[in-house]
Amino acid sequence: MRLVVQVKLLPTPEQASALEATLRACNRAATYASQVAFAENLKDNLQAGNLGSPTSKRHRRAVGSPIAFRPEAAQPFDDRCLSWQYDARTVSIWTVAGRMKGIRFVCSPEQLKTLVQYCKGESDLVQRGRKWFLIATCDIPGPEVYEPADWIGVDRGIVNLATTSDGTNHQGRRLSRYWRWQARKRAELQARRTRSATRRAQKERRHATHVNHRISKEIVSVAQRTGRGIAVEHLGGIRERVRLRGHQRGTLSSWPFHQLGHHLAYKARKAGVPFLEVDARHTSQRCPRCGHTERANRPTRDYFRCRRCGLAGPADVVAGVNVRDRARSAWAFVTMPVPHPV
Repeated sequence: MRLVVQVKLLPTPEQASALEATLRACNRAATYASQVAFAENLKDNLQAGNLGSPTSKRHRRAVGSPIAFRPEAAQPFDDRCLSWQYDARTVSIWTVAGRMKGIRFVCSPEQLKTLVQYCKGESDLVQRGRKWFLIATCDIPGPEVYEPADWIGVDRGIVNLATTSDGTNHQGRRLSRYWRWQARKRAELQARRTRSATRRAQKERRHATHVNHRISKEIVSVAQRTGRGIAVEHLGGIRERVRLRGHQRGTLSSWPFHQLGHHLAYKARKAGVPFLEVDARHTSQRCPRCGHTERANRPTRDYFRCRRCGLAGPADVVAGVNVRDRARSAWAFVTMPVPHPV
């Protein structure tokens, strides 16, 4: 499997100037090439009448959308343009000022070991403010996925970020309060038209990423220790399927559902833990004991009570149990032996 390792560069002022000039030159060239290709393609589409009349929305959008790369956008360097000297903790990279050698980098011992053993392919040169980074691609052989003794079903939500079929509840109330406070501050800053709103949004994303990393690490650790797999709901298209009020739409659009699932998937793959996505339909309305499915089974957001057999409990835990049961059926189908033709 592929992972990325980020190391921090410590260039001298002369080296930093050359790196910055190189990024800007590369992005100017990319912008020029893209604009030439875009103009040619636009000309062909206009002549063919594919964009409609000049007053159409599609025509105005196509003509008024210039292509441009940010001057400080990251640039990839392959092995011909960049080389690593692991013992000296330096890199050599081609720039517009010639080959720059001896650019120091720092990283943890674990990152250095990964680079030495598995670094392959391109490395991206990234500038963030006055800091420089190299993001290297590492092709790491993943462990063999074991046969799960059972599954941990994970239900993702807003009030409870993740609830497992074991009853473990990772609440999102603190993150929800943090998000609402940040949203109010961001609105105030945007009204003043300052750059602080962008910095606050970046801080909010970093905080949510940290929380998702912590939750996914804990769930994968439990699954690995108990020899079980991890199953989550497939939430593709959730924004199109559900109808929400205005304030709920804002929360749903900013909530990192996909990121938590991504963290669970890659951490499970790295640990050799089986991972499945199952159908998300009616997991919070279906009774895991008798199978009765009805919207009235969930009279409130937090509570589940089956109208047929009377099974009751926390709604998110019931949803996690349904996810677990669907993973059992799906895994049995996936691992079913294929009959040989007679």
